[in-house]
Amino acid sequence: MGKNYFTDEQIIELEHNPYVKKVSKKAITYTDEFKIVFSEKYKDGEPPSNILREMGFDPHVLGRRRINKFVENVLKYESRGGDYRDLRQGSSGRLTTRDLTSEEQINRLKHQIKYLKQENEFLKKISFLDKMAQEKYLRNQKKNSKSFEK
Repeated sequence: MGKNYFTDEQIIELEHNPYVKKVSKKAITYTDEFKIVFSEKYKDGEPPSNILREMGFDPHVLGRRRINKFVENVLKYESRGGDYRDLRQGSSGRLTTRDLTSEEQINRLKHQIKYLKQENEFLKKISFLDKMAQEKYLRNQKKNSKSFEK
């Protein structure tokens, strides 16, 4: 089962909806106002497809998965105390393709050094624990072989 991509016509239709902040072939970003209204109506027990229809969306165009994911996100916003802002704006987790300033490069390298030091400490601990487990295993093997000799 593949992704539900929007056609060019569907994108144009969605862009005209006042509750759409941004839309691409793969994704749709809703306005904060829409998220608040949707949340209130959903809490009142109204089904998601009815809410979407009332607010100018065709549930068939969006698709079941996208609707379910949106409902899940609305519930997550509620658990955050009703903060409906998109928090992804700060960092997507991807490396930037633009040239970094000297300060940004230094900060990135400092972070990388810190990460590598933590990774080295972890590997040292794992190596030590592995060595201890091998020694314990060998001691138990010697004990067991002596008990068979008697």
